[in-house]
Amino acid sequence: MYWTEFFTVALIHLLAVASPGPDFAIVVRESVGFGRRAGMFTALGVGVGIFVHVAYSLLGIGLIVSQSIVLFNALKWLAAAYLLYIGIRALRAKPADPASAELSLAKGTRSPRAAFVTGFVTNGLNPKATLFFLSLFTVVIDPHTPLMVQAGYGVYLALATALWFCLVALLFSQQRVRAGFARLGHWFDRLMGGVLVALGIKLAFSELR
Repeated sequence: MYWTEFFTVALIHLLAVASPGPDFAIVVRESVGFGRRAGMFTALGVGVGIFVHVAYSLLGIGLIVSQSIVLFNALKWLAAAYLLYIGIRALRAKPADPASAELSLAKGTRSPRAAFVTGFVTNGLNPKATLFFLSLFTVVIDPHTPLMVQAGYGVYLALATALWFCLVALLFSQQRVRAGFARLGHWFDRLMGGVLVALGIKLAFSELR
């Protein structure tokens, strides 16, 4: 009965998650910088972050945030500050000699918990995701759809997001890919830092529509 609605939700989500943004940038950076395990845990963190958006969408809190300039701006500036913080740290990356670069590549220095938290916070604080899920649960999904069915959609969205970014992590954590980046690691960090700073600035100046 709800298959048509589900496929519509799945298609819209696929188009949204495939668009490069903060989640994509942070998963790529963690995967290249710290390896497959860090990338995978970052991807899982992003996936779990989806539950935050689903929860407040189901509770109607998202509607309140969307109608309150103060609350929206507070969330927006908090997210922008976080992106700017991690972006500026990446921009300050310094060149490493080849020996230490290879050693760092082999060892990895990111704990699973830190990687997970990075992914979770990046997704959970994204106000664009707030507006996406709000529109999804108020415009695309019929308000008469049973709450349990809507919750099922939310579980799918979280799992699909985690799976997508796990695939991204697998791709960018390949030894050949990482070895290539290791030789120019500081430039890659600076590039991703620039992307995150640009996203943070764009977010800071975005307006509630």
